[in-house]
Amino acid sequence: MKSLHKRTKNLGHIQGLSRKFSKKISLEVFKRMCISRNFELKVKKAYEEKSVKVPIYLSLGQESVSAAVSVAFPKPYIFAQYRSHDIYLAYGGDPLALADELLSKSSGCSGGMGGSVGIQAPEIGMFGHNGLVGDQVPIAVGFALGTNKKTLAVLGDGAAEEDYVLGALGYAVQRKLPMLFVCFDNNLSILTEVKIRRSWKIAEVARGFGMDAVDIADDPWVIMHHIQKLQKKLPALINVHTVRHLWHTGTGIDGPPEWNRYEMVRGELLRLGYERDVVRIEKAAEVSTTAIWDHALRGLK
Repeated sequence: MKSLHKRTKNLGHIQGLSRKFSKKISLEVFKRMCISRNFELKVKKAYEEKSVKVPIYLSLGQESVSAAVSVAFPKPYIFAQYRSHDIYLAYGGDPLALADELLSKSSGCSGGMGGSVGIQAPEIGMFGHNGLVGDQVPIAVGFALGTNKKTLAVLGDGAAEEDYVLGALGYAVQRKLPMLFVCFDNNLSILTEVKIRRSWKIAEVARGFGMDAVDIADDPWVIMHHIQKLQKKLPALINVHTVRHLWHTGTGIDGPPEWNRYEMVRGELLRLGYERDVVRIEKAAEVSTTAIWDHALRGLK
């Protein structure tokens, strides 16, 4: 059976789109990417040095998606999956509280009890995941139904295959709920590629339910472009092809990533003439993240 699942770093590319967004917006997206990337690199180091003892699900490589979504779709109630450090940070979660959580401290964002999976952050409207694959989606639908509040449901390409996720999409359409569904599609359910698991696309299924949906790569400007259009006719779904740079859980590397969106975004910002700003943002993120982890690790070594 021929797979319908096409992966390319240029899927949905729109020529010259980055120039249609203001310098302020583009640099804000990059800032959020840098914060997430630096934080995850520190988590990786702490895990490998055995300071972090809980299982971890790192978002290294998918920073552009969470950064773009958070800028284009501000202040929703958030129901995210287990790989959501970047979502938490992009939406303004306290990085020290997350570091403490991963170190199992009572000062962590979930009291040191949730770890990498169950990130609770009521101050940013984020509800933690309990580890059951995809169950945040029907819960998010129930929340939106009961409150009629702007809601973001984040899922992975593996979770998209759960029956209760598909049913929830259909119900969101039926009740015209104010929801944006974002599928972080890294093409892997642990190690099994999508083409082996199925021949259908979640965006096409969503359209079959009558929902507006797009299938694109993780270019942040393309993501923001589509969110600007789709949030006027919610519910809607975006399936974003992104790349998991590290293992499903832990810090191992199977091989070079298919592409590196961080470097691609950085390169585009340099072409736009923002070099001084890029260097400043990168340095600030590195300094602040180092200080946060130095503080969090104090007394543990």
